[in-house]
Amino acid sequence: MRFDVSRRSLLGMGLLGGGSIFGKFLPREALAQKPKERNNHFTSSAVHGGSTTVGDVDNERNGFSPRDILTDWDGGKVSQLPNGQTLREYDIAVEEREIEIAPGVVYPAWTYNGRVPGSTIRVTEGDRVKINFRNRSRHPHTIHFHGIHSARQDGVPGTLEAMPGEEVVYDFDAKPFGCHLYHCHSAPFKRHLHKGLYGAFIVDPDPKRYPEDEAAARSRLLGTPENQEWQEFLMVMNAFDTNFDEENEFYAVNTIPHEFMKRPLRIERDRPVRVYLINVTEFDPINSFHLHGNFFDYYDSGTTLTPSLRTIDTVMQCQGQRGILEFSFQEHAPGQYMFHAHQSEFLELGWMSAFEVVA
Repeated sequence: MRFDVSRRSLLGMGLLGGGSIFGKFLPREALAQKPKERNNHFTSSAVHGGSTTVGDVDNERNGFSPRDILTDWDGGKVSQLPNGQTLREYDIAVEEREIEIAPGVVYPAWTYNGRVPGSTIRVTEGDRVKINFRNRSRHPHTIHFHGIHSARQDGVPGTLEAMPGEEVVYDFDAKPFGCHLYHCHSAPFKRHLHKGLYGAFIVDPDPKRYPEDEAAARSRLLGTPENQEWQEFLMVMNAFDTNFDEENEFYAVNTIPHEFMKRPLRIERDRPVRVYLINVTEFDPINSFHLHGNFFDYYDSGTTLTPSLRTIDTVMQCQGQRGILEFSFQEHAPGQYMFHAHQSEFLELGWMSAFEVVA
């Protein structure tokens, strides 16, 4: 059976679910899950006419959770080279597997280490990064890292491209500091990207290199006392074309539509917030982030220690663009504050969220 469902027809469906021979429904018994508790005053009828997905995705079946992705930084296997440089080593494999992207809707994803997005690689500026990359799929794949490296390490067709069953090694120094990403660059590029082959690559600044901005640099360096004062989250804006007509049927942060609307993201009012925001949405030229009731400072690509934009409440990103948002709710009353794309269709199809600010 084939389901021909367009993105706009989903807006008129209470389930907001759809599929085809590519994106298919799970059997009804798979949806009979115990409802999760919600602390949420945004009822389904109150959120933009009730246009939220009904039910919950089975994160255990998927093998990953959008909430865990917010903070599960991967520092790799750490050792020291003879010259004293820190080496961080990772094993990454491409796997083809089905994932549930909305309640009852399964997508045939191409994944790094079985999840979308892939592991969040987090290192310090100047570290040596070694990636043991294995292709367990039926198609050629690469890993292209946004950063500074030699042409030999670029991860494009003909350069460290792994054929099915092959293994290649990427080896480079982490620079510049910032909020970056990695993704497959094999052809056809748009297919490899929208199928799920992408992840975050965060390079923390080395405070010793920035004596004039050492406090700001230390606040970004994972593990420092200054960094622990911050509430940090990774948010990868992505989308899914479930019937492969080059129009997305679902939009999300960290893959699962409306996850942070159904269960708002809890933050402490008296601690500042830092969001590593990355846009990997295919088929739409721009995605965006809008914060309700507040403003933020924005660091484009995260490659500066002073904001590139100050006191804004909406930022646009094209595909592959990324940045760091910093803000505080210290002067706000506790409550729930929305954040979402400021394209109305995107938020109704999944990219709608909220913070639960607590005293």
